[in-house]
Amino acid sequence: MAATSMAAALAASLPAPSTAAPAPTPTYEAIPASMAKVIDIEAEIPLTFVQLDGLVVSKIIKHAREAPSSTAHGLLLGLDLDGILEVSNSFALPHHVGDEDDKSAKSSARHQAAMLRSLKEVQADDSVIGFYQATTLGAFFNQTLVDTQAIHQEKLRHGGIVIVHDLSLTARGNASFRAYRLTAAFMDAYKKSNFSTSSLMSHRLTFSSILEEVPLKIRTNPLLSAFLGTLTETNAGSISGAGGERTGGSSLGRSFSVLDLGTGGVTRNLEQIVEAVDNYRTEEGNLSYLSRQIARERAKAENYIAKRKEENQARVGQGLAPLPEEDVSRLFKIPAEPSRLESLLLLGQIDGYGKSLESVASTGLVKMYAAQGGVDI
Repeated sequence: MAATSMAAALAASLPAPSTAAPAPTPTYEAIPASMAKVIDIEAEIPLTFVQLDGLVVSKIIKHAREAPSSTAHGLLLGLDLDGILEVSNSFALPHHVGDEDDKSAKSSARHQAAMLRSLKEVQADDSVIGFYQATTLGAFFNQTLVDTQAIHQEKLRHGGIVIVHDLSLTARGNASFRAYRLTAAFMDAYKKSNFSTSSLMSHRLTFSSILEEVPLKIRTNPLLSAFLGTLTETNAGSISGAGGERTGGSSLGRSFSVLDLGTGGVTRNLEQIVEAVDNYRTEEGNLSYLSRQIARERAKAENYIAKRKEENQARVGQGLAPLPEEDVSRLFKIPAEPSRLESLLLLGQIDGYGKSLESVASTGLVKMYAAQGGVDI
């Protein structure tokens, strides 16, 4: 009773509610045409090219060289504006060796969240627009890359991109950076988790139509351009000639990598091709075995159905009631058609190794002829 009287006293002490005035009708102004693309972040502006900052290039190269293996990968940060994907920053993701998949995934997720939170605190770019992956000898097709890119394409505008950095080309003095994203046909089959023969034929999927390349440009800011110019400019009096006079030289020092004939790379490339072909033959053998199993089970089911029809016809002829039709799927466990995605990825690896071998062998052949000519002289 005391609580009720206290509540009544508090209610009486409050001011009486005033009649609320009707809310004014909001008015909307049309967005100027010059600002429509900037303000409307959902506008369907086609992606024209990817712009990679010079700082990101140096960070990716550094990470790929220092990584314990060729599996260096990380996230790309930047801005997607007016059809241009500007990559202004990146950071590496940890590589776990010998850990369980769940533990490594959780550790990578915590590291990623901590890095993005730290970047946001210092007001740096913290918008994820894709990821990068280091590879060697041009073979970057694998299940992990496809799964990661599929997740990005479902969550990010324009699907995000994956930048592939080839270590073998960079080691020969040609920095290789290429941007890719999954095709619409592949994404449709991936969402349905159907990579059967009929699905591949309906989507017209081959290993060459899994990814589509996006044009990529590298931008250097004035500070980085000045630094590179300082490294490449000649310094008078830095190197002594044979006669004791001082000659000009570069801050980078002399490099004799161009004199390498590249025969070791050809051997390694051939070994990788042979291994990839063996893996492909093993996968095709497994698919053939499963296909024969499916064919046997289907033949059994068809024979059972034909036999039941003959029995029912005989019973009808004798004036008896036909036997009920049973569910064939319960009697015969027909396996689902196996996925051919792994075969497509292995074919992509073989194609990448083959293109890399073509480039290395042609260059090495020219160098060997030039070296032979110099010896003959």
